[in-house]
Amino acid sequence: MSASLAHPSPLHLAVALDGAGWHPAAWREPQARPRDLFTAAYWADLVTESERGLLDFVTLEDGLALQSSHRTEPDDRTDQVRGRLDAVLTAARIAPLTRHIGLVPTVVATHTEPFHTSKAIATLDYVSCGRAGLRIRVSRRRHEAEHFGRRTIPPLDAENLDTPAARELTAELFAEAADYVEVVRRLWDSWEDDAEIRDVATGRFIDRDKLHYIDFEGRHFSVKGPSITPRPPQGQPVVSALAHQSVPYRLVGGSTDIGYITPHDTGQAEAVVAEIRAAQADAGRAEELLHVFGDLVVFLDDTPGAAAGRRERLDGLAGSPYTSDAKVFTGTPGQLADLLLEWQRAGLSGFRLRPGVIGHDLEAITRGLVPELQRRGAFRTAYEADTLRGLLGFARPANRYATV
Repeated sequence: MSASLAHPSPLHLAVALDGAGWHPAAWREPQARPRDLFTAAYWADLVTESERGLLDFVTLEDGLALQSSHRTEPDDRTDQVRGRLDAVLTAARIAPLTRHIGLVPTVVATHTEPFHTSKAIATLDYVSCGRAGLRIRVSRRRHEAEHFGRRTIPPLDAENLDTPAARELTAELFAEAADYVEVVRRLWDSWEDDAEIRDVATGRFIDRDKLHYIDFEGRHFSVKGPSITPRPPQGQPVVSALAHQSVPYRLVGGSTDIGYITPHDTGQAEAVVAEIRAAQADAGRAEELLHVFGDLVVFLDDTPGAAAGRRERLDGLAGSPYTSDAKVFTGTPGQLADLLLEWQRAGLSGFRLRPGVIGHDLEAITRGLVPELQRRGAFRTAYEADTLRGLLGFARPANRYATV
């Protein structure tokens, strides 16, 4: 078979889990479990189902303020899900109940300390035996900043998100996020792999020469190190971020292992992938593996037209049409498979799917879309690695501080 006719590499697939689903009226569906949203069993069931579908990983949404129907400000709605569990703690609770799937909680870098995050994700990597990841989020919301009182973020609304002041704030917050990731990565390396001796006979538990100060001095952080947690089983858990424009594309290109993007057609996908690859090259990482995943909100049904009808009914319950930063797909698993393979040819190596109604659309992904992709030779039929890095094709990295 010629190279031009050869099937492309198998896709990577993840799901983004948030509440009862991404549609604000999802919790009112018969399949939803609104009374269970704040239980460990609910999240364990979702991740177990995702693992049943052989997905690479799940991401768990998080934030530092109540969910809102507004992009930048809180609201007073009482007809939508409000409140959530801590994503990192939830991932740690359900990790022992799964064996293969990656667990990628969200952390808001703008208002948390990289030292805390490094040891939390390192701990998750130990609890999951090498399946931890991290999704970095940046917050420009004033009401989130007001929970902490350490910084002032000016009020922003839909009309002034693209002003010079807003662009300057965005650049500053993403530069801080890049430093944040660098500190976290250095702390993960601050223990060499064999720093723990644990020799009862000699009474030596640790080789202090194999713990390293990271001595990070930057505009946003000054961190001495070392970490209090030994180097994670993966060496470096997988770091990811969602990006919508050039400034966050540079964060993805320079600092992460996976970038999630939100194209609405093939041309946009090609353009964004090209911009991220250019940013990757500018950061001196051109030879490194960097995945670019497309994000889609999905409503799936086997009967043509049923998913669109379901979305319209949910819109009626919510009182307005549902919109998203990502493309909203309604259709059959076969139609979605067509779209994913088309976008894969635009340069995407995987997709992160956001179930419109988790109680319905998660199983439509794992039991409908996945078999369809398998029939086309486009998705795995068994897990081929025991770590998240292994599933995604990353080698275990050398420790930057270790002396050969």
